[in-house]
Amino acid sequence: MHFLRVSVPARLRVAFSRPPASWNAVVTIDTERFRLALDRFDAENAQDPNVEIIDNVRHPKELIYSQRMSDWLARLEPDATEALKLAARAQHIRRWEIPRSSYPMDRPGYHRWRTDLGKFHAQTAGRILAEVGYDEEIIRRVQSLLRKERLKADPDTQLLEDVICLVFLENYFAPFSERHDEAKLIGILRRTWAKMSPRGHEAALKLDLPAEKRSLIEKALSGN
Repeated sequence: MHFLRVSVPARLRVAFSRPPASWNAVVTIDTERFRLALDRFDAENAQDPNVEIIDNVRHPKELIYSQRMSDWLARLEPDATEALKLAARAQHIRRWEIPRSSYPMDRPGYHRWRTDLGKFHAQTAGRILAEVGYDEEIIRRVQSLLRKERLKADPDTQLLEDVICLVFLENYFAPFSERHDEAKLIGILRRTWAKMSPRGHEAALKLDLPAEKRSLIEKALSGN
């Protein structure tokens, strides 16, 4: 089997190198298999035709997104489970294949798109995990996380949602806000906030955002 290998930044590898403390050293990560899975996810996302320009360099959009997800998870919960680390990296895998424009541009259409994306990401990640040697138990767990099952009730699902929201607020909210009016932005911020846990809220309030974007968050939270 031949596939593109994409290097993972050293700062991310450090976060992935130790077993979660919650496993009490009974279960350990197969580091080679784990990194192989990350490389496979990155290889898929490296094919994204959409680009993000960082320091005048063009990068595949979803490859950058996936690495930001891993980075934020490491910051928020260094001892996250292996399944959660895998799910974070696969959160947007090959997302460009199901564009928002292929669904009605209304709220029901948006929810159908999000639901179908969750299923698609879970199926794609599951196939790759099976190919690199993961067993059914961890594959099912990763797929459950990617489908956002039992949000609020499952701590790992909630943690993944916090990471998703933090990545959005830190990296995508500012450019997104330039395309929409204030009323819509406040509504989006309130819905985003409602999906987050107190730990996510605390991290969000510490983000280094432009003053005008921070004021929008404050207005959204004030209820005015």
